[in-house]
Amino acid sequence: MATPQQFCTFYLGEQCYGLDVLQVQEIVRSQPPTRVPLAPPMVLGLINLRGQIVTAIDLRRRLGLPERSEGGESVNVVVQTDDGAVSLLVDEIGDVLGVTHQQFERPPETLRGVARELIRGAYKLPDRLLVILDLEKIVSVTETANSPA
Repeated sequence: MATPQQFCTFYLGEQCYGLDVLQVQEIVRSQPPTRVPLAPPMVLGLINLRGQIVTAIDLRRRLGLPERSEGGESVNVVVQTDDGAVSLLVDEIGDVLGVTHQQFERPPETLRGVARELIRGAYKLPDRLLVILDLEKIVSVTETANSPA
């Protein structure tokens, strides 16, 4: 029997997303970022995480979703990449879920634009769909940063 894969889940609006739990360093409350001139729109700026300077990416903007409502509090999901730590701003944190490979499906061929490039696939859960993101492509802000969805 295959070992279940574990994902750290979070929400953007009503949709549940996930990243491999081994890629997640920590979850921290929202901090005001320091703006970076000429940065792509999805880069909110830099945050100071106990002395470590971390790039903060608004995951809503990265995925081409509508802006967060005014006063809506966000959460930082700090992830480890080959280039160091990066913070992804999400609406709400979920649970760590274990899923089996049999539940996994690749993105449909009809999915186009930036979403197709950033999504690895989805797991069908009894009460929702868990969309798995490709972390390396999410944090790569130079390639498809301004591509239309």
